[in-house]
Amino acid sequence: MDIMLPVSLTSAAMFGLLALWLAVRCGRARLKARVGHGDGGDVLLARRMRAQLNFVETAPFVLALIVLIELAGRGGMWLHIVAVAFVVGRILHGIGMDAAKAGLPRQIGTGVTLLTLLGLSIVAVLVGMKVV
Repeated sequence: MDIMLPVSLTSAAMFGLLALWLAVRCGRARLKARVGHGDGGDVLLARRMRAQLNFVETAPFVLALIVLIELAGRGGMWLHIVAVAFVVGRILHGIGMDAAKAGLPRQIGTGVTLLTLLGLSIVAVLVGMKVV
């Protein structure tokens, strides 16, 4: 079996690196606050933990959709661009979560994430129905 899924492989690698970055940010905040478990009431740590969890809540769905669309033969450069946009959105969201109020980076990151999930889901339905 010789299946190459370049978009899926690249996406999984980017998502893995992003997960690592978010974990390191949590770890640094945890060390600074001297908190061993939970958030210890530290606001920055709680925000960073939430940013990490939000990524974990969305990335598996995005990756699954990318893999399935690519397996269906409907991948290509557009799918790479969507995956990169998702990563950029998640980075902006992670940075934006450090702020006390939902500023522009967080809003952009959230918007890009929701649009990515919606767009890929629509494409998957259309591919599954053999419309495209």
